[in-house]
Amino acid sequence: MSTVVQPCARCGARWAVQGAPMHWCPRCRGVLLSPGPIDAPADRRNYRWVARKPDQRGRRAQSAVRPAPPSRTPRYTQIPRWGLIDPPPHAGGAARRPFGKLTHSVIRLLVATAVVFGLAAVAELARYGVLLRNRTRLIHPAVLFASDAFVIGAGVLAVVLALLAAAATVGRLIEIRRSAYAATGRRDPRSPRALAFGCLIPVVNLLWPGVFLSEVAALQGDPRTGRAVRIWWAAWVFGGLVTVAALLWRTADSLQAEADGVLFTAFTDAVAAAVALLTLWVLRTIEGHDLLGRSRTARRWLIAVDPAVPVIEPVHPGGRAQAGADAHEDNGAEDREQEEVMAK
Repeated sequence: MSTVVQPCARCGARWAVQGAPMHWCPRCRGVLLSPGPIDAPADRRNYRWVARKPDQRGRRAQSAVRPAPPSRTPRYTQIPRWGLIDPPPHAGGAARRPFGKLTHSVIRLLVATAVVFGLAAVAELARYGVLLRNRTRLIHPAVLFASDAFVIGAGVLAVVLALLAAAATVGRLIEIRRSAYAATGRRDPRSPRALAFGCLIPVVNLLWPGVFLSEVAALQGDPRTGRAVRIWWAAWVFGGLVTVAALLWRTADSLQAEADGVLFTAFTDAVAAAVALLTLWVLRTIEGHDLLGRSRTARRWLIAVDPAVPVIEPVHPGGRAQAGADAHEDNGAEDREQEEVMAK
């Protein structure tokens, strides 16, 4: 076996030299280097391997034209804590959301508001029961204290939750309007400040929230959304009028008027709870969900038409006409039988 080989400059294969040296590699058609001993050290070879980067020529030309300035030795004020698994870069800052923290909790706030207003209505009814019993019997001071604490605590908590729910609902309304206008390729013409003022300023907020929601319903084009907005708007105005009447009723000075005011306050709290639930319902209707947050199923009503070919043969009228037709058919059958006999 020959101990002289020729390595390929392309694939690295070594071919034994049997006679005259070859010029091309039989495997990859690359250039074969000059023959040399198979175990010759690097200093006895007539060739050497040089490793260069793919962009070595471009870098050499660039460095010859404009040498890079010397860089400073890196130094750290503390131990570096980076590694091979670096956290992904943070995305750009998200758009600022008005009432951001409250908007995220709008559903819970509306449900809590409805529940607390319901408890406030129960507290007013309990106080009315105490007043009825007090007509004939004395009431223990502890019962009076518990009734007053229940009424005052439920009323104050209901007002606080109502204000928080109102702010959260305004934030959700701003987001809904942005999404609705963005879907049509436009921008909301009303600023967040105008939406907030129109929804939170007393007396003015009886009109503008319905207008803002009606604009969203018109953009969506869903009749269910428009119907829900109209129902909510009527309940909202009615709730505002009932609240004003309840506040005016408290100025009465007679005992009977004050007792009736307790019942009217309970009715007002019940209306407020219903308005909170309707607000939740209209928000979810605009977003394409039902009151429980489930997606609405689309329904298509089709007009039912009769089949082109009747399935059941219609009933023919009887009588003389039918009897005459039957007799005619019988005579025709007899004639055909006679003709057949004569033919035979």
